[in-house]
Amino acid sequence: MRSVELTIDTAGRRVVDLTNDVRAFARESGRDGLLHVFVPHATAGVALMETGSGSEADLEELLTRVFPRDERYAHRHGSIGHGGDHLVPVFVASSLGLPVLGGEVTLGTWQSVVLVDPNRENDSRRVRLSFVGAE
Repeated sequence: MRSVELTIDTAGRRVVDLTNDVRAFARESGRDGLLHVFVPHATAGVALMETGSGSEADLEELLTRVFPRDERYAHRHGSIGHGGDHLVPVFVASSLGLPVLGGEVTLGTWQSVVLVDPNRENDSRRVRLSFVGAE
């Protein structure tokens, strides 16, 4: 098994495309296996989605609508509405498993790997990439 930890700056962005990093890591293996993407944070997740078509803005709007920045949350430390950030990983998983064939991640035509991070109080996120080769 191989793994690496990336540090991602999310300042000014709530959706960050990780696809190039994921593809580069898979290529280093040069073989078949499984690539695991994990975000060890209580307010962020990773997902597959189409990017570059406006979907990032749509997702940001959806997060704002579903998790409003107000005082409704029992979890109240931090800024107003931060409690909603802690609910995001319930809807956006903290990890993904991706098949790799010959060192290439087998994503669909329009699929990208994205970090989803609504937390406005921490702009530095860690993402752990791990590769387990097929036997």
